[in-house]
Amino acid sequence: MKSMLIKAVLATSLVLTSTAFAQVKLTLGHNAAVGNPKHEASVKFAELVKEKSGGKIVVQVAPAAQLGDDVPILTSLRNGAVDFAANSQGSISSVIPEYAAFGMPFLFPTLQTAWKVMDGPVGEELAKLSADKGLVVLGYWDNGIRHVSNKLRPINSTADMKGLKVRTPPDPATIDIMKALNAEPEQIKFSELYVALQQGVVDGQENPLMNIYSSKLYEVQKYISLTAHKYEMTPFVMSKRTYDRMSEADRKIIREAALEATKFNRQLSLESDQKLIGELKAKGVEINQPDLAPFIVATQSVTDQWLKGPQGPFVKKVVEAAKAARAAQ
Repeated sequence: MKSMLIKAVLATSLVLTSTAFAQVKLTLGHNAAVGNPKHEASVKFAELVKEKSGGKIVVQVAPAAQLGDDVPILTSLRNGAVDFAANSQGSISSVIPEYAAFGMPFLFPTLQTAWKVMDGPVGEELAKLSADKGLVVLGYWDNGIRHVSNKLRPINSTADMKGLKVRTPPDPATIDIMKALNAEPEQIKFSELYVALQQGVVDGQENPLMNIYSSKLYEVQKYISLTAHKYEMTPFVMSKRTYDRMSEADRKIIREAALEATKFNRQLSLESDQKLIGELKAKGVEINQPDLAPFIVATQSVTDQWLKGPQGPFVKKVVEAAKAARAAQ
């Protein structure tokens, strides 16, 4: 009798445990290749969430635009069809224009300078603006300082940019920079960039070294010039619809995991910049360092233009915060 009672209690316990442990499956999309710091940080985030939730919350990572490129995935986030995205500064500025302020030319000389600004008051303001558009900012990941690559010639002066067909993301600040340098910008999805370069649709493109390397763009580009013309972040965002239906305990798990993943991403980004020049040279790419002073002068008009535009007040805040961060270094 006692044995039967114990079995009954154990069976009831198993049922209750099974009922209480309803696994939640969430999706995370991005457009980077496997091996890119964006992907590695996404995987790290998924691992941390699973660990911290005891297996209750499972985040499925879909790289290489499997859930859509950066612009369409924002729509999926806002309507709750996708739960997380490691998006791009340029694409998200189509929804929240203030993001473009971080892409002013030659604003951040180092990654650490950019991080200090993003983690300060302007970053908090940007998070509030994002929430108003249905996006919860979980962290500002790093997408590096951008450089120009092409198949025609090394870029040693601003004159070398004239007439160069350069792919850019759908980012108005990047487009303005390329135009100021007399290049011919063309908007092409990152997922289609390799083929576009291979087929000669454009002569070149601009990206951080880690993106050039992980997506193997060096196979279809002979020259990389370290123009360092702008910085770009990767906003790590969550659908507000998903966030709002979570318990506070689960939200805490998500926020803690995102904080750790943000640190992990930034460290990977920093390390990749330090090692990839040698690795790209070993792949046969010619890398040069132009004098940046003429490039800075040529693109000053871009910042001036944006300061007078609709997002001028926010651009001014970012520019001033960047100056303060540079002075403090």
